[in-house]
Amino acid sequence: MRRRLVISYLLLMVLVLIALETPLAATLATRETDRVRADRLADATRFASLAGPALRGGTPGPLDNELRSYDDLYGIGAAVVDRDRRTVAASESWRPAAGTREALDTALSGQQTSGPESVWPWVDRPIVVAVPINDGGEVLGAVVTATPTDSVRHAVTVWWLVLAGTGLLAVLACVLTAFGLAGWVLRPVTELDAVTHEIAEGDRGARVQHRLGPPELRRLATSFNHMADVVSDVMDRQRAFVAHASHQLRNPLTALRLRVEELGLGLTDPDGQAEHRLALEETDRLALVLDALLTLARAERRENQRVTVDAAAVAASRVAAWEPLARHRSVTLRLAAQDAPAYARTVPTAIDQALDALIDNAVKFSGAGGAVTVTVRHHEGGTALEVRDTGPGMTESQLGQATERFWRAPEVQNVDGAGLGLTIVAVLVDASDGRLTMRRGEPRGLVAGLWFPAPTRPADPADPRDPADQAEPVPAGAPAPPVGAPAAPVAAGPGTP
Repeated sequence: MRRRLVISYLLLMVLVLIALETPLAATLATRETDRVRADRLADATRFASLAGPALRGGTPGPLDNELRSYDDLYGIGAAVVDRDRRTVAASESWRPAAGTREALDTALSGQQTSGPESVWPWVDRPIVVAVPINDGGEVLGAVVTATPTDSVRHAVTVWWLVLAGTGLLAVLACVLTAFGLAGWVLRPVTELDAVTHEIAEGDRGARVQHRLGPPELRRLATSFNHMADVVSDVMDRQRAFVAHASHQLRNPLTALRLRVEELGLGLTDPDGQAEHRLALEETDRLALVLDALLTLARAERRENQRVTVDAAAVAASRVAAWEPLARHRSVTLRLAAQDAPAYARTVPTAIDQALDALIDNAVKFSGAGGAVTVTVRHHEGGTALEVRDTGPGMTESQLGQATERFWRAPEVQNVDGAGLGLTIVAVLVDASDGRLTMRRGEPRGLVAGLWFPAPTRPADPADPRDPADQAEPVPAGAPAPPVGAPAAPVAAGPGTP
């Protein structure tokens, strides 16, 4: 933007210089030409006064000597002709030039003439001056001179170079001034753009300096900071409300479940026992929804803190944790990972929680006899994890809706879950500058892929965290479930590994 602004200033300056210097350059060329023409007219007039007796008497007299001396002194050819255009006297360098005939026609008609009006540096044409020789009102002949224009063209060229140099200096001064002015005007805009990107990337504490640039932009910066404060406060209040509501609802929900359980002790009717069982299942389902909302609120509250983790080791621990549940559901769960560490830089527990949600869905929807494969590898300068199942999968339209909150496919509305698992995964992956991709598996099932950037420098094998992260504060949020036992599963969309 600064470049475009400077170019607009420069274009305006160039147009002003052209508008001012073009007439001035033409005026200078005309002035130099007029000066030479005036001198030649004066010289020709003097020769005309000397040529009168020569033409009346038929003898040149002193006229030849005058023309010869004039030619030797100034290098200008001159000639005296009678009314029949016969040359009466001429200097040694006299040669008829372009425009001589027209000039003689005008002079023999009784009028002085000189041309051209202006001498241009690129036109090598002499200045021709013709003056009539009068005697009592009768034209006896004419004096004509042809002046070389080398000196005039040189003078005009020098003046034009001075004008061009002055214009260049003005343009340079304009460029320097334009850069300073553009920087002063655009510095708040540039900082506003940078702070906007910082806020979009998660740094909600970034603000714009409100004492830079013109008053209008200062007011804009102040308004932007106020807006950022209001939005940040609203987001904090919203997330705090979700977290507090989810947490506070657990106590009455637990009490409600206990009362429902006590009511079941006195039920003997089969239909009543069935309804009692459904009521208990609904309380369990509501508890899962509250857990998922609390996890989502904590995930969204994470700032841009980063830690370096060994994705291969995390994947191995999560596969080991979910193995008992997979075995209980007759699902084969295996890990296909490389032996070497695969380091990734993410927000804390991002890989743990993402794999928990994806493996939970894959095991849940693969069904008895199904298989779930977790793969870890290096890819595109980062670390890629993939969870592949043999479940029913999803259609293309369902894949586009899978990360929406509380969305579930119509055919699995009765399956346990709250529809928040993939939303949490998407939030964690986005906060880690990673990617979440999902596609249909072949011949069936679904493939969910995670990609996280690699750390900027190798991590210490004894400590998988990046040394730069040692002093990072621990963000709010639940830690990853311990190895060997799966965490309370986070409900997710249907059939989404």
